[in-house]
Amino acid sequence: MREEKHPAVYILASRYRGTLYVWDHKNERFPGFTVKYGVKTLVWYEHHQSMEEAIRREKQIKKWNRAWKIQLIEAMNPDWRDLIDDIDGIATLVPSQAGPPLSRG
Repeated sequence: MREEKHPAVYILASRYRGTLYVWDHKNERFPGFTVKYGVKTLVWYEHHQSMEEAIRREKQIKKWNRAWKIQLIEAMNPDWRDLIDDIDGIATLVPSQAGPPLSRG
């Protein structure tokens, strides 16, 4: 029996402390933005019980200043690893390839 997937909110990054992009799994990605800024590494995620909760959280995080978003990421993922392999079933949604932590240089 397959486990039911919960809605989630994600933060993608272009590099260590680089451009950040917040989205929920129901939203369509904007290829122009993600390609233009190289935003492809999954650095943070959070599951929710309902789509309404995920959308509410996404909107909340989008209003945060950059420092708060970085604190959120680093509380879960201090090395800014690509977390794509940590989440079952999202690989087709995020255009990323799991790899080492993002370069700090």
